[in-house]
Amino acid sequence: MARTTQTATQTATQTATPPRVQVLLAYAVLYTVWGSTYLAMKIAVKTLPPFSTAALRFVFSGLLLVALGRLFDKTAITRRHLLAALGQGVLLLVFGNAAVMWAMKTVPSGAGALILAITPLFIALLSRDFRPATWLGLGLGTVGIGILVDPFSSTGVIATSGVLLLVFASASWALGSMLPRHLPPHPSNATATGLQMLVGAVLQFALARSLGEQVVVATTTTASWLALLYLAVFGSLLGFSCYGWLLKVEPASRVSTYAYVNPVVAVMLGALLGGEQITSRVVAAAAVIIVGVVLILRTRRP
Repeated sequence: MARTTQTATQTATQTATPPRVQVLLAYAVLYTVWGSTYLAMKIAVKTLPPFSTAALRFVFSGLLLVALGRLFDKTAITRRHLLAALGQGVLLLVFGNAAVMWAMKTVPSGAGALILAITPLFIALLSRDFRPATWLGLGLGTVGIGILVDPFSSTGVIATSGVLLLVFASASWALGSMLPRHLPPHPSNATATGLQMLVGAVLQFALARSLGEQVVVATTTTASWLALLYLAVFGSLLGFSCYGWLLKVEPASRVSTYAYVNPVVAVMLGALLGGEQITSRVVAAAAVIIVGVVLILRTRRP
């Protein structure tokens, strides 16, 4: 699950008006790169264990981001900053991202992105936005998931366990995104994000070890290694950096539109590159889920 460690509901700080082209390029990166990470995760976990893959991805990105952050911001890292990193590292990167990696073993990448599009709906609930539009959006999201799972079928369309894991990951991501309201992270975005990644990587390594995961180089394909590299460089470093910058120069509700653009990109890439089928059921689920998410995002408080 292509996903960031900064809350998607905080108010943007309007300090300066950047060039419009720069803003559009950042949005383009966010929409396409994060939309493509679902397919990359699907490819990576074909021959790499999921939690080890997530840990390797974030230890690389985390070390580099902390190094860059400390280069430009010498603010001391306090115990409170580490506690914030621990909280978000668990909620976003372990219960959130690593759970998505595991689910990608049984859920098509496009469908996985569609299910995760309900994240803004959880954020709306945590923000206590109980207006009618919120409930309608939540209802549509639930119906969309039902279309994907087909609970009235004896066999189902997508593994129910994978869907439930993605819903759990979505709720955890939303909770982690709201955490900075109560426990502010380090003032440097790079340092804060890097610390969260390192905390998440350590916990993911521990979880991988407890589950007996082993990275077997001899049986790991080149495609999986390249997918892991793509996730670390583009999904984490580039994608997270653009997202953090956009939150500073654009309204957070507008930046959150990645949540309903990513599924479209993921479904297209899954069909073009991953050999996944775009059935009428997937199209119907996409329409219902995206309408529900857009409804929430267009009516959310600034």
